[in-house]
Amino acid sequence: MESRYNPASIEQKWQQTWAESGSYKTPTDAQKPKFYALAMFPYPSGNLHMGHVRVYTITDVIARLKRMQGYRVLNPMGWDAFGLPAENAAIERNVHPAKWTYQNIAQMKQQLERLGISFDWEKEVATCSPDYYRWTQWIFLQFYNAGLAYQKEAAVNWDPIDQTVLANEQVDSEGRSWRSGAKVERKLLRQWFLKITEYAEELLNDLEKLPGWPERVKLMQANWIGKSTGAYLEFPVAGMDDENIAVFTTRPDTVYGVSYVVLAPEHPLVEQVTTPEQKETVEAFIEEVSQESEMDRTAENKPKRGVPTGGKAINPFNNKEVPIWIADYVLYEYGTGAVMGVPAHDTRDFAFAKQYDLPIITVIVPDDADNADEELTEAYTEPGVMVNSGPCNGETSEGCKLAVIEYAEDEGLGQGRIQYRLRDWLISRQRYWGAPIPIIHCPNCGAVPVPDEDLPVELPENVEFSGRGASPLAKLEDWVNVPCPTCGTPAKRETDTMDTFIDSSWYFMRYPDAKNDQQVFDPKVANDWMPVDQYVGGIEHAILHLLYSRFFTKVMRDRGLLNCDEPFSRLLTQGMVQGLTYKNPVTGKYIPSANVNPDDPKDPETGEKLEVFYEKMSKSKYNGVDPLEVMAKYGADTARMFILFKAPPEKDLEWDDADVEGQFRFLNRVWRLVSEFAENTPVKSSKKAGDLSKEEKDLRRAIHTAIKEVTEDLDGEYQFNTAVSEMMKLSNAISDASCTNSPVYREGIETLLKLLAPFSPHISEELWRSLGYKTSIHSEGWPAVDTDALVVDEITLVIQINGKTRGTIQVPAQADKATLEELAKTSDVAQRYLENQELKKVIVVPGKLVNFVVPQAK
Repeated sequence: MESRYNPASIEQKWQQTWAESGSYKTPTDAQKPKFYALAMFPYPSGNLHMGHVRVYTITDVIARLKRMQGYRVLNPMGWDAFGLPAENAAIERNVHPAKWTYQNIAQMKQQLERLGISFDWEKEVATCSPDYYRWTQWIFLQFYNAGLAYQKEAAVNWDPIDQTVLANEQVDSEGRSWRSGAKVERKLLRQWFLKITEYAEELLNDLEKLPGWPERVKLMQANWIGKSTGAYLEFPVAGMDDENIAVFTTRPDTVYGVSYVVLAPEHPLVEQVTTPEQKETVEAFIEEVSQESEMDRTAENKPKRGVPTGGKAINPFNNKEVPIWIADYVLYEYGTGAVMGVPAHDTRDFAFAKQYDLPIITVIVPDDADNADEELTEAYTEPGVMVNSGPCNGETSEGCKLAVIEYAEDEGLGQGRIQYRLRDWLISRQRYWGAPIPIIHCPNCGAVPVPDEDLPVELPENVEFSGRGASPLAKLEDWVNVPCPTCGTPAKRETDTMDTFIDSSWYFMRYPDAKNDQQVFDPKVANDWMPVDQYVGGIEHAILHLLYSRFFTKVMRDRGLLNCDEPFSRLLTQGMVQGLTYKNPVTGKYIPSANVNPDDPKDPETGEKLEVFYEKMSKSKYNGVDPLEVMAKYGADTARMFILFKAPPEKDLEWDDADVEGQFRFLNRVWRLVSEFAENTPVKSSKKAGDLSKEEKDLRRAIHTAIKEVTEDLDGEYQFNTAVSEMMKLSNAISDASCTNSPVYREGIETLLKLLAPFSPHISEELWRSLGYKTSIHSEGWPAVDTDALVVDEITLVIQINGKTRGTIQVPAQADKATLEELAKTSDVAQRYLENQELKKVIVVPGKLVNFVVPQAK
C-alpha cells in the first residue's frame, strides 16, 4: 500500500475491478426490497460538465447507500440522443448525425466511468438506436389506437428564406431565424398532436399523490395545467345567420360589461366579418402579426395592438351590438381563439380600450361604492355588487356568475365549463434526427398505422443536410413512396419525426427490461421496479418533461402495461453549479478568469473595473471548470466530495478552488489515519471483555453519533453537506483518540470508511482492503446505531459563585439535584471560594450548573 494518497492509481484500478466483477449489475433477487434510483439522462454533447457531475454523484450516493442498507438497486444510464444539435452538427461539420452522436456517447460514457458512478451499463439505452425508437413508434401507435394521437393544422415558425420550419430554439430574441437572419413568420401546417388534455384533470389531481416532490414543482405543474372554471358563451355575428363567436370566460358575471369582441388574426371568421372598408387594413395587420413570435405577441410588457374588422357581434344578454376587432394578443391555439372585451373589469382589456377609445362599462362596484357611474382610472377586478346588469342588478358578483350560466344554458347561449390552460401536445418536427412517425398516408384509406411487424420505420442514412427547404426525409422519394399496408395503393410515408420529449417520456419504463427485443418491456419486470423511487434532475425540467412522463405513465397504465399512476415517487431538483464570473460593465464582455488578477479585477485591455459575481457555468462567460481537469489533479473522489459538501443539493453551488483543496486535504487525512492503523495494528481484533475506559466510551459515542447523524441526513432530505461534516467530526475524534489498540478504535476506522463509501467509493474500497478484507466495502451493511453508546456517563458541571463561573467538575449524568449540590460543595473549586463564607442560597440547574450565593463584599 502506498504511503501517500494517489487517486490516479487507485481509482482506475477499482473502476476496472468493479466492471470486470459486475459489481453493479442489477440484482434479480426479489426477496429484497427494491429501490429504483434514477438521474435524468443527458443529451450526448460529448463533454461532461459540472452539472452532470453533480446530478450523477447525488444519485450515485443514494444508490450506493441503498445497496448497503439491503435493497436491490436499479441505477441505469442512457442517452437522450435525438434532437436538433446533431442535425446542426451535420450541417456545420459535414458529419452524419448518427456518427457525431455515437462518438459523443462513447466519450461521455468514458468520462462518467472516471467518476466511479455505479451504473448498470447493461441497462444502457440510446434513444436514437432503432432498438429503442422501434418501441417509441410502437407507443405512438398505442396512442393512435386509443384515439389520443391526431392531426390538425397548427401554426409553426417559418423561415421565408430557407423555406423551412424552425423550432422555438432556432428563433432568436428578435424573432429572426438563427441561420438565415430572416424575420420569422407564422404559418399553418398540418401537424401531429397527442391528446394530453384528456388527462388534464387527473394530472392535476394526482399531484396530491406526490408528497415526495418539491412543492414549487407541483405548483409549477398545476399552473401549467391551469384549470379555470367559468362559462362557454356564444355571441351571434350581426347580419350573419347561424354564425356565432364562441368565447370562454372565468368571469361570466361581467358579461353585461362587454364593449367589444376580439378574434385572433388567424381565426377563420375574420375574413367573413371584415367589411370591405376594413379589408385592406385587416389584411395588412394580419400580415404584420404573422411575422411575430408567440412570445412577442403575449409579452406582458408589450403594448397590445389591434384593428377593427368593421363587423358587429350581438351580446345575447342585453341584445346590444358591439364591434369585432382582431388583436395580436389573442392566439388561435388558445381556448376558442376569441375573447370578450370587458375593460372595466380586466386589466389587459382596460389598457386596450383606453388605447383605442373603446367604451368602458362598469357592471361591478365595491359594496361601499358611492357612485357607480364614476369614471374608472383602472380596472376593478375584485368581487362586488352588480350594476348595469339587467336582472342581476343589486346581486353579488359571485351569485351573478351562477345566474348567467343558468340563463345561458336555459336559452341555448352557452354553458358552464371547466377549461385548462394546457393544450394538446404538438409532437411533429420537420427534421431528420428524430423517431419517424409510423404513419402512411393513403389516398383511399387515409392515415394508416405502420403494422407492428414492420417496425421500426428506420431513418435512411443517405440524406443531405443543407438546413434549407423541407425536411431531408421529404426529399427521399424511394423512402417516402410506399404501398398502403391496407389496400396496396401507392401511398406516402409521414415525413415528420417526433419531438424528442417523446423519447424521454418513457425511457424509465424501458430500463428495467432494456434488452427485450420482443416487447416494449415485460409488464411483470417493469411493474416489479416501477415507480422510480428517487428521481434526480434539474429544475429546468420541472414542467414539460415531468408532465409528459406523468401523461405517458397514465396512458400506459390504461393500456394495461403498468400498475402505477405516477412514474416518480420522490423528486430531487438539484441546483446549478455556478462559476466565478468577470464582466466589463461598459462593454458587456466577459473576461476569462485566467486573464484577471483576482485581487484587483480589471479588464486587461481597457483597465475598466470588472463586475465580479457567480453565474451558471458557461463557455461563453469563461467561468466553466472542466471536470476532467479537476479529476486529473485531485481525483474523482475529491470532485465528488466537493460537489456534495459545498451546498445542499437543491441549492445553487458556487465553485471555489479553495474548497476543492479542502476536500482533498480531508481525504489525505483519512488516508493517513487508516493506513497508519493498518500498518501498526493487528489485522483482526476481538472485542475486549469488561467495561470500556472513559476514552473508549467517548470515542464510541462519537462513532455512533456520526452513524445516527449521517443516516438521518441521507434518509431524510439528502443533506449531503452536513453528512460530510459529521464524517469530518468523526475523523477528528479518531485522530484525537490514543486508544489505538482498542477494538473501539478499529470500530471507528471501519465505521468512518463505511460512512464515506457512498461519497468517495475508490479511496474507501482501497483502505477497506488494506484492513485485510477480501470483499468489497460496497457490499457491506450500513452501520447501525447502538443507542446505548450514545448515553453519556458523565457531564461537565459549571460551578458559579454569585453567578460568576469559577470552574467545572465532572459529575454523573443522571445525578439528581441533591447529589449535584453535594458534589459541587465538596469540589476543590467550591471549597476555595466558600471557605469562611456564609452560604445564603444554592441554585441547582440539573445538567448545567450549581450557583452558590454568598454575601457580597462591601
